[in-house]
Amino acid sequence: MPHATTTPFGTGPLLIAVFCLLWSSAFAVGKIALMDCPPLLLLGIRFVIAGTLILGACALFGRWRPLTRRDWLVLIVAGCLNNALYLGLSFSGMRTVSSGLTAVIISANPLLTALVAGPVLGERLTLRKLAGLLMGMAGVAIVLRSRLVSGHEDVAGTLLVIAGLLALTGGTLVYKRLTTSANLWQASGIQCFAAGIALLPVALATESIADIHLTASFLWAFAFIVIGVSIGGYSLWYFILGRSSATEATALHFLMPPLGLFFGWALLGEGIPLVDILGILPIAAGIWLVTRG
Repeated sequence: MPHATTTPFGTGPLLIAVFCLLWSSAFAVGKIALMDCPPLLLLGIRFVIAGTLILGACALFGRWRPLTRRDWLVLIVAGCLNNALYLGLSFSGMRTVSSGLTAVIISANPLLTALVAGPVLGERLTLRKLAGLLMGMAGVAIVLRSRLVSGHEDVAGTLLVIAGLLALTGGTLVYKRLTTSANLWQASGIQCFAAGIALLPVALATESIADIHLTASFLWAFAFIVIGVSIGGYSLWYFILGRSSATEATALHFLMPPLGLFFGWALLGEGIPLVDILGILPIAAGIWLVTRG
């Protein structure tokens, strides 16, 4: 993927809006699916189906191009980090943690990425961007502390989600640092399929297929996270990431806390304490500082 110099908003406000809605709603919809399916089985089946559909479309529409062994290795590693580890850990944690808090924790990705993007990618972190990232993290910390101190969230589940955040940050840097000749759809499809193949053996060894219940709520939630998130959301994410710096692209995650809290309330009835709303204010300020021209 080529290194680009534009900001993420240069890729089009509509694409940014669609991506943010898909990405932030995935936590609440995923929690609905988890009510009728264990997390690793859910994700393993999801990624194999999504990867098969994407790669099949590549072949059908003549978008497949030959890849080197290095290309395959990079995409497989990135897929295991971006999909298998990140969501495997996050969804496992989300069984005992609210979808809203999960969205807030994952929104810390920009700070971790920015701290490492300098030495790894050679990206310049200005004082203004650093201030914005720190303000955003302050908002995340306010929400996290409020939820944990009040006893509304499980500590072990929270730690699993934080581990998922670390995997996502690593995957973001790998994808930006080790560029490949794969096109957008190839990159997305291979990463999805690799994640599914990595997760399914672990899922089958630790979870029971008998625990999958094909209810109406599970089927629509599963269809949404396969088509809307794995195919639509991830493809948009790689499109944005390929046309902006890693720090600027991941700054979009600061939009996820308010949207994640909203979808948790709208779809699951999760409460939104006043402290959560106060925490969103520095997050919004951080977005403006990091992404303005």
